[in-house]
Amino acid sequence: MSTPRPGKRVRGSQTGRPIMAAFDLLGRRWALRVLWELGEAPSTFRELRGRCDDVSPTVLNTRLRELREARLIEKTDQGYALTEPGRSLGRALRPLTRWAEDWGGAN
Repeated sequence: MSTPRPGKRVRGSQTGRPIMAAFDLLGRRWALRVLWELGEAPSTFRELRGRCDDVSPTVLNTRLRELREARLIEKTDQGYALTEPGRSLGRALRPLTRWAEDWGGAN
């Protein structure tokens, strides 16, 4: 499966609207978790794997590749880190995080 890109056909959209490409990328197993963990601090592959409940190395490698291709993360001397677009995504998701916490407390 290739990395979703705006303007290209993605799951749920023949036209590849940017929001649908983003939903396709972020809806993949472990993608949001990897971004969440990297929002805390840069991390090596091994550290990140441990912080992601020992996700399989194959899946983690695939997600890291896709997120790098999407320019949301980069490889640095410290390991993997969010890029500015990755940090911007984190800021955009904060209202959803607050909503989920309210929703989760309503049970």
